[in-house]
Amino acid sequence: MQSTAPRSGPRAATPMAFVRAVLHAYAHYGRDPARALRAAQIAPRELRNPAARVTAAQFESLNEIAMQELDDEALAWFGRRLPWGSYGMLCRASLSSPDLGVAIKRWCRHHRLLTDDVTLGLRTAGGLATVTVHEHRPLPPESREFALVSLLRFLHGYASWAIDSRVSLREAQFPFAQPAHADVYALMFCDSVQFGARHAAYSFDERYLRMPLQRDERALRTMLRRALPLTVLQYRRDRLLGQRVRELLRTRPGETGSAHALATLLNMSARTLHRQLQGEGATLQAIKDEVRRERAMQELRRDNRPIKQVALAVGFRNEKSFARAFRHWTGSAPGEFRRARAAD
Repeated sequence: MQSTAPRSGPRAATPMAFVRAVLHAYAHYGRDPARALRAAQIAPRELRNPAARVTAAQFESLNEIAMQELDDEALAWFGRRLPWGSYGMLCRASLSSPDLGVAIKRWCRHHRLLTDDVTLGLRTAGGLATVTVHEHRPLPPESREFALVSLLRFLHGYASWAIDSRVSLREAQFPFAQPAHADVYALMFCDSVQFGARHAAYSFDERYLRMPLQRDERALRTMLRRALPLTVLQYRRDRLLGQRVRELLRTRPGETGSAHALATLLNMSARTLHRQLQGEGATLQAIKDEVRRERAMQELRRDNRPIKQVALAVGFRNEKSFARAFRHWTGSAPGEFRRARAAD
């Protein structure tokens, strides 16, 4: 039995601390976790190895079996069980919402019917939407980290599934010290993670809240045949990232000259920016060209400045390179384009 996937298989990134948190629930209920560990192919000897990791598939298998065997989807986090199907009820209660904002508000409101140990809330400010977990009673120290992470990931996973688009997070924060496995938080949430905060929370562009839900009851039944997914990696498309990149290139051209500068404004690394745009079916260069083309056409329509000045205004070093790019974009030279528009 292997605790990690083969070298050629999926990356083993989930920390053993999360596995031990699940096993704490078995101990709480006086149950034996042996069957769940076997099914997830996690070797008991690895449980004592703080550096050991398991794959996402292994952990989701363990999580699903534990929730069903213990009949507690909260895995002993709260003062009462959350019977199998509790989070499915939250999904169903939110599914008829007209947009994601209403769906998240319903989720947060209905979560209070499950437990009052914690409450979830949504607020918006400065263009960001923030989901926060407020703790009203102490969570078990053996599983507090995993509980707070899971509460946020359940809602993030549902939101991404509901709109069929990865909800790209700007930042996340947690009310505990940085753990030894802090590197995994960038995979679970985003690159910008703060520890030692007042509450567990994450933020994202508030425009996601206006996106309509894309799923129906049939899709929900299919999704809920297993435990609520903990990962949003399958939602490669981020319907807003390309739009955010375009807006920054249009409105802040002096600050977006490089991928690194642009990524910094988006609170992510340049590597993450390229990867997420690729998942959306776009490239940074293609978006830059699109924005340059739009601005060049506007400048050529607006006045009769020399072509060289237009070239410099839209980010080209010289008139020759601008003319070559403009002909590639439109099929005509800048001067020809200007004369044709003047004739119209």
